[in-house]
Amino acid sequence: MNKPLLICGVDEAGRGPLAGAVYAAAVMLNPDRPIQGLADSKKLSEKRRDALAVEIKQHALAWAVASSSVEEIDRINILQASLLAMKRAIEAMQAQFNITPDLVQVDGNKSPQISLPCEAIVKGDSKVQAISAASILAKTARDAELYALDKQYPLYGFAQHKGYPTVSHMVLLQQHGVSPVHRKSYAPVRALLRGY
Repeated sequence: MNKPLLICGVDEAGRGPLAGAVYAAAVMLNPDRPIQGLADSKKLSEKRRDALAVEIKQHALAWAVASSSVEEIDRINILQASLLAMKRAIEAMQAQFNITPDLVQVDGNKSPQISLPCEAIVKGDSKVQAISAASILAKTARDAELYALDKQYPLYGFAQHKGYPTVSHMVLLQQHGVSPVHRKSYAPVRALLRGY
């Protein structure tokens, strides 16, 4: 009997927000310990995501979360920063668990530069369980960072909008100016810095 392929699912969270790092996670699920209810993290409630994140960390063969900083996003652009975070997550997972996947499957249409076989799958977070698991770990890690930033910069309401360009976020940004954790390369932030 052929050994099943060891698949590593990879996804990112936080490409759209105006603030905070972009996160990525890599997950290799254990076929002998299936996790019920995995789905694209955006389709799950925060409570359900948090519960699943615990289960994934307990039952997966291997997992890791990594990020790219606001400075890196501004320097190399959000796509490259997302791919860099993905690469870091895959490498961290391999180092931490001493395991090498046969195939890496990434959500989206671009793959990070890694030495492993890799395929990008559009809407992969709703098609591949390992990518769904990665989307949940990336999203919960990013949300945790935004709760921490909310305590550090309480004027911006990060706990509510998680850095996304909501109406309330834009109003607070105009009132209080740009914080050190805002992405200065993003158009709404850039416009404020220029004084328009």
